[in-house]
Amino acid sequence: MNLDSIRNYCLSLPHATEGIQWGNDLLFKLSGKIFAAMNLEPPHSLCFKCTPEKFDELIERDGIIPAPYMARNKWVLLERLDALKDSEIKDLIKNSYDMVFSKLTKKAQAELGGTAEKPAAPGKRRKANR
Repeated sequence: MNLDSIRNYCLSLPHATEGIQWGNDLLFKLSGKIFAAMNLEPPHSLCFKCTPEKFDELIERDGIIPAPYMARNKWVLLERLDALKDSEIKDLIKNSYDMVFSKLTKKAQAELGGTAEKPAAPGKRRKANR
């Protein structure tokens, strides 16, 4: 993938916005929360949020490191855009987007057209409002 294809993919996600911040970083946000960031200066790099398991797996690969300042929150930095296959980059960006969406308030999720209530965990029943 290249800068343009990543930008197009990020902006294809519902309600995604972009903006430049910190000088040369192109940020992709959902409801004001960052789900991916790219350095506009060559060589381009890409940051995104991961699950703890995926974070541990990815940082073992060549060209992928814990993201500076954000590693404690399980963000990785692709030092090169060819560090992963295009389909894997898209899947990881979408996963980051979904994780950010899940952390929004129920009200914000509902305003964006998502469900305001998470389904009950298997085997557990919701308490009825009485």
